[in-house]
Amino acid sequence: MSLYLWINLLTLVGPFFLSFDKKVAFYKHWKALFPALLLVGTFFLLWDEYFTQNGIWGFNPEYLSGIYLGHLPLEEVLFFFTVPYACIFIFACIEAYFPTMNPHQFGYIFSISFSFTALFLGFAHLENWYTSSALIGSGVLNAVFYFAKTPSWYPKFSIAFMVAILPFLVVNGILTGFFTEAPVVWYNEAHIMGPRIGSIPAEDLFYNFFMLFGIMLIYMSLRKKSWANPLR
Repeated sequence: MSLYLWINLLTLVGPFFLSFDKKVAFYKHWKALFPALLLVGTFFLLWDEYFTQNGIWGFNPEYLSGIYLGHLPLEEVLFFFTVPYACIFIFACIEAYFPTMNPHQFGYIFSISFSFTALFLGFAHLENWYTSSALIGSGVLNAVFYFAKTPSWYPKFSIAFMVAILPFLVVNGILTGFFTEAPVVWYNEAHIMGPRIGSIPAEDLFYNFFMLFGIMLIYMSLRKKSWANPLR
């Protein structure tokens, strides 16, 4: 099994089996989660394919199985389902174990800081494709939905996102070469702004938020539907 496949498997296995924990019961929300993963995942895979074709980033065949969908290795396709699943599971755990927690002030400060930073840096680096698209996209999405109509789940989501940063750093650190001789995923330096967290381009934090927030918007909307919410 390739290194990248192992990363996908180890990312998913814990959250998957813990989804059947009686208190969290995350499996009860799969009817809402899987359509959200598919819709947002498709958008990001198309983005990924376009950037791969244009040399914005690429993949080291040494760490891959050799199976491709277009220009994307199978492992990269799976990444857009295993990682979001694990991250949304963290949100579900916070919901289940801290039902009365509602950190409005933290959510407000997080949203203001995130949108300002993303939009400022995104417009300051318009020449860098990855920087501008990831940061402006995430900043606009966050600002529009937070300030137009703050989702009731946003404060807990902001906490979940911060918690998810730690496993994110481990997974992306492996993918970007912090623990290996060469990176599994490489980035074209001409299209990132430069600063890295270890070996991880800073843009990846905003890219990850962009994907997760998009999934949450659809997931929580579908959960309100009677067909997707077994608790109603």
